[in-house]
Amino acid sequence: MFAIQPAAPAIAADAGKDGARHEAGRKIYNFRCYFCHGYSGDAKTLAATYLTPKPRDFTKDVEQSIGREQMIAAVRDGKPGTAMKGFKGIISESEIEKVVDFVRLEFIRNKAVNTRYHTPENGWPNHERNKLAFPFATGQIPLDRSWEALSPPEQKGKRLFLTTCISCHDHARTEDPGPVWGGRPLSYPRNHFDPGDFSAPPPTKADAIASASPYAMHDVVPQVSGLSPTEKRGETLFQANCAFCHGATGTGRNWIGSFMEPHPRDLTDPKFMQNMTRQRLAHTIREGLPNTSMPAWKSVLKDDEIQAVIAYVSRVFHPVKQ
Repeated sequence: MFAIQPAAPAIAADAGKDGARHEAGRKIYNFRCYFCHGYSGDAKTLAATYLTPKPRDFTKDVEQSIGREQMIAAVRDGKPGTAMKGFKGIISESEIEKVVDFVRLEFIRNKAVNTRYHTPENGWPNHERNKLAFPFATGQIPLDRSWEALSPPEQKGKRLFLTTCISCHDHARTEDPGPVWGGRPLSYPRNHFDPGDFSAPPPTKADAIASASPYAMHDVVPQVSGLSPTEKRGETLFQANCAFCHGATGTGRNWIGSFMEPHPRDLTDPKFMQNMTRQRLAHTIREGLPNTSMPAWKSVLKDDEIQAVIAYVSRVFHPVKQ
């Protein structure tokens, strides 16, 4: 959490006067920040239910409780020990200032009603007519509570939630949410292929192309004959641990990789890989890369496993120097 300062600088003068600048900040916020902090700035999001500590609820702040420079530093550099990543190198310093000033004016100072959900202004007239579904949307009643344990009004509310509300609220709250992370794509055709189902055969290249997806073809494991035992071990480790971001093809052009910023490294790129050494790659795998989504694997993979992954990368994607 941010420390409370004795005094906070006044919000940038042009944030309130320059409507175009304010709306530019809104655009950045709605693209970069809403997923955790919510369109209302109140952190009442599905993502927030999975995070500890929770994202900041800006609507509970006052301008004196959190300084503008504090917020700029947090957006720029992130907050260690939280899910708040730094955006340095992703958006410019000017954009960081715009989005901070937007938050300070819209949520902290004005507590803007226009950003709240389910209001007539936002296209939700007479939303109270759906009140039977509210306990499921707010998590008061878990969605996986058995039908038999629900009263008739609660059963009606659950049906309403499942048919109308769930597309935005997801499961809201469940007593057994299942796996926190899964590899099941929902947004593009996969010819019935589910990468989370490891018992199913992987898609062929023809399947990937026929699925009309520019991403699915990068989930096809390259077929390379004559792999050594070490390289085969590296293949298993890479496809189980690294392919989720880098793609089975090592390009980072798969579904997840295409939306990460910065993008996962393209391990087939000659311009980058021509100067890659085994020592440097091993260090990157072991320690991770700050300000990216590349985590440190030193507590997951042993040194000989890291070397097996490097052997596979060197054989299948691009030669790695000794």
